[in-house]
Amino acid sequence: MEISRTFDLLENLKTFPPKDDMLARRTRGKWIKYSIDQYYEISHAVAYGLLALGFKPGTKVITITNNRPEWNFMDMGVNLAHMVHVPIYSTLSRDDYLHIFNHSDVELIAVGTASLYKKIAPIAAEVDRDIKFLLLDDADDMLCFSKLYELGVQNKARFAPVVEENKKTIGPDECASIVYTSGTTGVPKGVMLSHRNMMFDSHGHAIRQTKNYSHKMVSFLPLCHMYERTMNYEYQELAISIYYAESLATIASDLKDCHSDGFCAVPRVLEMMYGKLEEAGKKLTGVKRSIYAAAWDYANNFDNENTHWFYLQKQKLFDKLVYSKWRENLGGHEMLVVSGGSSIQAKIVRCFNAAKLYIFEGYGLTETSPVIAVNSPADKYNVIGTVGKAMDGTELSFAEDGEILTRGPHVMLGYYKNPEATKEMIDADGWLHTGDIGFLQDGMYLKITDRKKEIFKLSSGKYIAPQVIETMLKQSDYIDNAFVFGANEKFASAIIIPSYAKLRETAETKGIKVEKKWQLLENKQIIDLLNREVAVVNAKVAAHENIKKPHFVFDEWTADNEMLSQTLKPKRRNLIRRYAEVITNTYNNPT
Repeated sequence: MEISRTFDLLENLKTFPPKDDMLARRTRGKWIKYSIDQYYEISHAVAYGLLALGFKPGTKVITITNNRPEWNFMDMGVNLAHMVHVPIYSTLSRDDYLHIFNHSDVELIAVGTASLYKKIAPIAAEVDRDIKFLLLDDADDMLCFSKLYELGVQNKARFAPVVEENKKTIGPDECASIVYTSGTTGVPKGVMLSHRNMMFDSHGHAIRQTKNYSHKMVSFLPLCHMYERTMNYEYQELAISIYYAESLATIASDLKDCHSDGFCAVPRVLEMMYGKLEEAGKKLTGVKRSIYAAAWDYANNFDNENTHWFYLQKQKLFDKLVYSKWRENLGGHEMLVVSGGSSIQAKIVRCFNAAKLYIFEGYGLTETSPVIAVNSPADKYNVIGTVGKAMDGTELSFAEDGEILTRGPHVMLGYYKNPEATKEMIDADGWLHTGDIGFLQDGMYLKITDRKKEIFKLSSGKYIAPQVIETMLKQSDYIDNAFVFGANEKFASAIIIPSYAKLRETAETKGIKVEKKWQLLENKQIIDLLNREVAVVNAKVAAHENIKKPHFVFDEWTADNEMLSQTLKPKRRNLIRRYAEVITNTYNNPT
């Protein structure tokens, strides 16, 4: 059947054989599962309940929660009731919450837990509008999800005809959701996405998918982000079971416990997994350590296209001795991993692919629902260093400066209550200007080289693409993260977060004794080592791109402290504010 509205997914699921675990949530170590029939019935009851509460078509409903089946029940119920779903993060700043509550015209806020309600309610109280709250967890003293469900069941006879009429009359091009941008470059903007936007994009994934009804996928990236949300829809189109991880800390055990066939991730998550695999080998001794080292070297240089018999036999041997053990810790299966949000290091892709944990990198924006291009599982492997081919039905073009332009059914309706910003983003010919620079490798595979807005100019007039250099720096085993700066200055510099684990190991090897973590960065040998790692990158880039006077610091950059976005990309304006004194001293003090 044609799937052009979000709730068409429910009707499509009814065409599959019965399934007891369409949606599942792990709580206190146990999986709570919902069948296809339960998903269908509960979603409709939510719609009836919302209508019984008196909410009208077009009502904006915000959800603030971790990933759980109730997110889907609300998502479908809101759209079935002809309302607009506005999912947002649970980790926003007070100012961002207040802006979104005011700007979105929200009338109902659904929050996951009582503690989150206590955090959000005082902020919502500052809005000059009556805003009702719904708690997804059970509660005696306020409206909660179970009460909404019961209200819907009680009012089914009254509102089922209304919902059935909505199914007939709601058009694919009507706004189904408003998704607020992360605000890495300014105040969050509300991206209006139609039913067609989101279903076109998820279907584009589905037709490239190699998993099916018999498989399970684990979800842990926030569903309020369009990347994970689109994959969530794709799984539903194919009736792939969706298991929501208990927390970020339990991802590995959740993958193993449900015998998952894959997941979505951002590069930072995969970098941490890669780091743990590397550390595991160093804990071994003797022959086992030697075998692991050989397998590790093979994986890091793995060539997807090498079909030589001897080369493949080595992979089989290493798989039996090492790689299969990696998979056992993640569920035991070959896996499909989709990576997005920012660029991923090539060595990580090669390493995981060698172990049959296949990574497929993609690219897009919230404004494009979100995926523009992605490497296809049907092609068996990533074209490493690219984000794959454009999605079927989308158009790609490039401006004179290399900016990527796209046009098609995936392009947003516009920014909510912001026609000026919409015109800046989408030109008169319908081309959306992504703000990213790139080109087509081999005439078909999109390669991203940098973010247009992040490119800065030195005082010499030379341009710096910071993301490219940051990615190169992070390829070092001794560097966890980096932030390149230097707009309007004589040279580029960087704040660098070293790998404490790697430096500690090196210090022990060299007999360097330190009592405190920070003392590592006062040791000349360690600093010389880090400077050599920077020099390796400097040798690979143009002279004006060289990083001079890098500053090394053991700080934490997270989404919670707003140094990183929710997809773990640097929030440059926040980093500039945090390190204002360091940046000033970099250029005021003589070299």
